[in-house]
Amino acid sequence: MLGFRQHIKYEQNANLQFAQNANGSTPPPTVASQKTFARFDNDLISGDIRPNQQETVTRGMFAGNIGSLVSMYTSSNLTATQKSYYQEIYSTGDPVSNSSANVELSIAYGHKAGSGSLDTTGNLNNDTPSRAIYTQYAQLLLEPNDTKFTFNGTDSDSCYFINFNRARLREKIDEGNFELTLATMSGSGYIKAGNLANGYTGSHVQLDGTGTYLQVIDDSSVKSATVGSSGKVFNLVSGSIDGGTSIYNSSSPVYYGLLYPQYGVAVLDADQLNKLKSTGTSGGGIELGTITGSLVQGDNSVKLFRSLSGSHALVPSTKTGGIQARSSEQVKSTYYFVRIKNGEYNYSNNPSFVTGSAGALRYTTFINDPQTYITSIGLYNDNKELLAIAKLSQPLLKSFTREALIRVKLDF
Repeated sequence: MLGFRQHIKYEQNANLQFAQNANGSTPPPTVASQKTFARFDNDLISGDIRPNQQETVTRGMFAGNIGSLVSMYTSSNLTATQKSYYQEIYSTGDPVSNSSANVELSIAYGHKAGSGSLDTTGNLNNDTPSRAIYTQYAQLLLEPNDTKFTFNGTDSDSCYFINFNRARLREKIDEGNFELTLATMSGSGYIKAGNLANGYTGSHVQLDGTGTYLQVIDDSSVKSATVGSSGKVFNLVSGSIDGGTSIYNSSSPVYYGLLYPQYGVAVLDADQLNKLKSTGTSGGGIELGTITGSLVQGDNSVKLFRSLSGSHALVPSTKTGGIQARSSEQVKSTYYFVRIKNGEYNYSNNPSFVTGSAGALRYTTFINDPQTYITSIGLYNDNKELLAIAKLSQPLLKSFTREALIRVKLDF
């Protein structure tokens, strides 16, 4: 950035090349009235350029930089084979009937042994969709030679995966601003009977009708992340960020999964979600009734979708429901301080500034009191080639009695 020059553009363009005295004579141009370019002071301590200034920028994770997703739709565009692996979740409608629908995330179910899904390809190795999903995320997120997801010290073969749209993720999920609200489902009869193998499939399961729900957040507010090959990892525990971060029973929270912020993936423990609902706020499950039978197409991802999408209608007005999430990224900026003294940049060579073939000033008041308006700053290299333009939010009046200090910010 060294060697950049500042070029002030005005509403009436650049500087007048000469002015006229009241008697009509043309005085020699002065340095102040003729300045078009000015070199930045590159001193590292007191100069005009401050490079490598870093700040964290957060945005809502969903379309339009919205921080919550409460209306969710599955896609009719997916084939039956694709749906056996995952469900794409959209906002603003099904993409088949709504061309402006935005894909926000995907939901998938994985099982270490391949249970809960049906092999439709004729393979003999039980290479079912649920096994493929579990293995894929294990290879992506776990440490080398680790093949199972572990929640609070307990391995789990049965997991749900929420994978956020990479285009919305930017650098990572903003930990501390993540929340899932899960409505309790109608699978309690099968859970109480101990029959999770052949219960209702996802396409038939509905909310249980009691209006109960569970909220899950990351534990970044009380615990440092575990750092591994997949970056930071936080636990998902019972709690809420509505009205401020609050972990239920923070001394002994209930663990529901793991959050991988840099990959934009939340992993939920199906065994915990299958448990009976709690009578308080300290934990329990949502009676999800995950199907874990062999050679059974359980449509488990649809179950989790119904729980998430149905939660917004259950929460009070003080809560949001659905999914709350924000993205986060580190932005490096360079600041250029453009210093404009009172005697600089007060004339314009725009044709509207003068009149007649001799170039007399259009208004006699401009002879001793010229006024222009700064509208943009041009950043040039040493060859006077324009590299960037900074626009002011509104024109800035400039005269012999006014000085200006304008800060130009370039993000990288």
